[in-house]
Amino acid sequence: MTDAAKPVAKKSDLGPRVASGIVMIAAALGTAWAGGHWFVAFWLAAGVAMHWEWQRLVGGERQTARFVVGAGAMAAAAASTFNTAPEIGVLAALAAAAICGALAGPASRWWAASGVLYAAALVISVIFLRESVIGGFVAILWLFATVWGTDIMAYFGGRTIGGPKLWPRVSPSKTWSGFLTGVTCGALAGLAVAPAGSSILYVLILTAVAAALSQGGDLFESSIKRHFGVKDSSHLIPGHGGVMDRLDGFIAAAVFAALVGFVRAGYGSPAQALFHW
Repeated sequence: MTDAAKPVAKKSDLGPRVASGIVMIAAALGTAWAGGHWFVAFWLAAGVAMHWEWQRLVGGERQTARFVVGAGAMAAAAASTFNTAPEIGVLAALAAAAICGALAGPASRWWAASGVLYAAALVISVIFLRESVIGGFVAILWLFATVWGTDIMAYFGGRTIGGPKLWPRVSPSKTWSGFLTGVTCGALAGLAVAPAGSSILYVLILTAVAAALSQGGDLFESSIKRHFGVKDSSHLIPGHGGVMDRLDGFIAAAVFAALVGFVRAGYGSPAQALFHW
């Protein structure tokens, strides 16, 4: 390929990238607002896709059987969490992880098992928060604002300011300036959508932690891809790579938020407990 042809190739990727990005945002916001079965179906599909990507990266034996077992566990986790019994979903995920580990063989056992738990953690966390008696939609909107704000501003902050690398061995392009810019802006974005009457200082701290964890989730997934020698988890999303590539930071923030909400309010209103101390 000549140098003159390279910019054309990059421009040709822009259209699919923008179009798929708009579709993903619209679907995420639309199903979050609708709630119920629409929301469950959307995130179940995301969890199943992530499970498929992970098992594909890991390789090993009986990949089809592992996919079927894990997908069944995702469905059980989604249904039980939607019906206010997330503990059943956790047990289903643990059982499926053990089975997938056994199916994968000794060389890939722990990797295969981990993939089930990783995907199930997303499914259980987001449905648990959205089905909160009070504030479920706001909690999901807060997660979107925090993670998207962090991700976007970390990119621009890193490119504009530059400076020392955050963890060059895992992600050569990430910088400390991008990390700090992203966490700051993500915290402010999350605070902006918090419900009226929230404790500003508490929510700001909570959101900053969630933003930092989302960056950690990004690094975690980068380390997995580096371990297996791939650039993208798959090519399911035109111009964006795989589902894992798009949700790596969101998973970490969602699990954190669900745990905080559960510790503070149990099964009642974990979403509301995030904002009112």
